[in-house]
Amino acid sequence: MADVDQGSVPPPDASVPIPGLSPDAELNGTDVLNATAAKFVATPEGTALAYGSLLFMALLPIFFGALRSVTCSKSKVLGEGGSDSGYRNSSDMPETITGRDAARFPIIASCTLFGLYLFFKVFSQEYINLLLSMYFFVLGILALAHTLSPLMAKVFPASIPIKQYQLLFTQGSGEAKEEVVNYEFDTKDLVCLVIGGVVGVWYVLKKHWVANNLFGLAFALNGVELLHLNNVCTGCILLGGLFVYDVFWVFGTNVMVTVARSFEAPIKLVFPQDLLERGMDASNFAMLGLGDIVIPGIFIALLLRFDISLKKNSRTYFYASFLAYIFGLGLTIFIMHTFKHAQPALLYLVPACIGFPVLVALIKGEVTEMFRYEETPPEEEEEGSKDEAPETEKKDQ
Repeated sequence: MADVDQGSVPPPDASVPIPGLSPDAELNGTDVLNATAAKFVATPEGTALAYGSLLFMALLPIFFGALRSVTCSKSKVLGEGGSDSGYRNSSDMPETITGRDAARFPIIASCTLFGLYLFFKVFSQEYINLLLSMYFFVLGILALAHTLSPLMAKVFPASIPIKQYQLLFTQGSGEAKEEVVNYEFDTKDLVCLVIGGVVGVWYVLKKHWVANNLFGLAFALNGVELLHLNNVCTGCILLGGLFVYDVFWVFGTNVMVTVARSFEAPIKLVFPQDLLERGMDASNFAMLGLGDIVIPGIFIALLLRFDISLKKNSRTYFYASFLAYIFGLGLTIFIMHTFKHAQPALLYLVPACIGFPVLVALIKGEVTEMFRYEETPPEEEEEGSKDEAPETEKKDQ
């Protein structure tokens, strides 16, 4: 984590160094902790408030995203359109990360990060960020609408009739017609989209930190909910690969820091350290990249689903990994302030989030069960059920 004066960053030779937490680009999936010189020196109270708020905000999408991932993995309710997948929209379907995906992810992320670095070096930063703003404007509205949907279903007045809508865009004709976009929604979803649209316009016009955080929390929660690791080994591969990736790009080059400073998008959570002095107009922010929430978060969500699979009415591994995340993030802050040097957050989060649950499994004698636990992607379950149906009918006959 870190302190960064977003409004005005002085030249590198400034005489007052302030350790800073700069967000990394969303596609690389990690956070950069970099030392930044700032004109505003935060008070101890302001620093504590900013860091405490960031930690609290980071825990929200992990906790609720993990709970929603359980519901998501069990959801087989057909939408009004009666889709075969069991999900009304493909965006509601969890994406399963396999071992091969996990092994390739750090390489793909590195290429993406370096590509963005070259783009910012060659092209105008203003135009690139304009395109990114439009891209995240659309994604943010959809993510926020999906986040608010369960809450809206509970508070929506029963007296208002629920109507179904469908946004369909196809290409070709006749038998060659293919769906490009098929988005189904109802009146409740429409209200959520309107709310998301208001926040989106607010963010695009003002770039206000509250609007940024609303989108950031929605992105993080959706990531934890919909990105599913298929087993613990895959989680260890993913976290281990990004551990090396994070350390290399932070300590080995200035690529990540350059991209982080140039990249303007709601891919981080921010909280002002000068809130007590300047109120809502505060401009000196501590930041936390979404990658340091989502990547450990999907591993913590996997352990919650593993807890449920044990059918022991306990959430031992979930709480152990959740506390490990708090410990790892707290240790990151402590190390950064003690040594006054840039620190990659995954350097501390990965050992904590993997080590704590494994230690608990060793104590309980459930290491074998943990590493044998396997999740089947929803689409494979659907195909399996279809294949088994004819055989079952033959046996009945």
